[in-house]
Amino acid sequence: MFQPDYHPDIVPFLEYLRLVKRRSPHTILSYGTDLQLFFTYLARAYDGLTDPKEVTGPMIASWLVGMEGRKTKSQKTEKASPATIKRRLSAIQSFYKYRRKAGLQTDSPAVTVKAPKSGRRLPVFVEPAQMDTLLRHVEFPDTHNGYMERLVIHLLYHTGMRRSELAGLKISQVDAARKQIRVMGKGSKERLIPVSDEMLQMMELSRSREFVVSDEKGKRLSDKKIYEIVKKYLSLVTTIEKKSPHVLRHTFATHLANNGADLNAVKELLGHSSLAATQVYTHNNIEKLREAYRKAHPKGG
Repeated sequence: MFQPDYHPDIVPFLEYLRLVKRRSPHTILSYGTDLQLFFTYLARAYDGLTDPKEVTGPMIASWLVGMEGRKTKSQKTEKASPATIKRRLSAIQSFYKYRRKAGLQTDSPAVTVKAPKSGRRLPVFVEPAQMDTLLRHVEFPDTHNGYMERLVIHLLYHTGMRRSELAGLKISQVDAARKQIRVMGKGSKERLIPVSDEMLQMMELSRSREFVVSDEKGKRLSDKKIYEIVKKYLSLVTTIEKKSPHVLRHTFATHLANNGADLNAVKELLGHSSLAATQVYTHNNIEKLREAYRKAHPKGG
C-alpha cells in the first residue's frame, strides 16, 4: 500500500493510522507524502540525518519556513499557504505523538513549533527603508499645515497610536518630564507610550494649543484629515495598496517585532487586551526567515 521509498520509520506510523485510527486513505497518503518530504529535507540539509530522535524544533521550523508550494501554470513556485504549513506540521506532530505512545521516544520536538493561523490576513506594513526615506528625506511645507502633517506621520509611526487616539490627543496628555504620552484607547483603557526627545521637540510648537495635532485655528484634526495626510505621504515612498493610519500602526508593531522587541511589551504599547492579537506581527517574520534560509543555509537553494 505504501510507497517503497518511504523512510522506514514512517511506515509503522501509517499502518497505525490505517489499522488503529481508521483514517481515510486520503489522510494517510497526505501524511505519508508530507513526512517523506520532511525526512528527505533533513537528509539533504543536515548531513544525512535520518533518526527521528535527533530532530529538533528548529529543524522542523526551518523546513516549514523554507519549503515551497506547488508550481503554477507559468512555472513560478507559489509560497506554501498557512493552511499547507499547518497541515504539514500536523503530520509531524501526529507522527511524534505516535512514537511517544509506542515507547519509541520520550519527547516530541514538534511541541515548540507553532503554525500560522489559516485564513488570517497578515498586517500590511511599510518597509523600514521606505519609512526611513519618508522620515528623513521627504520635505514637508514650511507652514503650520506642513508642520502638522510631519507631526502626524512621526507620531503614528513612533507610537503606534490609532487614528482616533491621535485626533483626540491633548497637550495635557504629554508628560515631557517622564518622556511619555498618556493615551486613552478602546474602552477608555489608558496606556503609557514612551517618546523620544526628538518627538518632544516636534510637539513643542503645539504647546500653546489644546490638541497636539490641530489646524491653524487650533481645532483638532478630523479622522478624515489624518487619513488624507497619511495617504498623501505614503504614496511618495511605497506602492502598497492600502495607505492608511492603521498601516502605520502595523508598521510600528512589525518593525518592533522584527527587531526583537518583547511581544508583551509590543502588546502594552498597542493597547491590545490579549497577546493573541499581537502575535500576528511575528508572522511577518516568515518571509525574512524564508529569505535568510535561502541565502545562508548550505542546502537552502
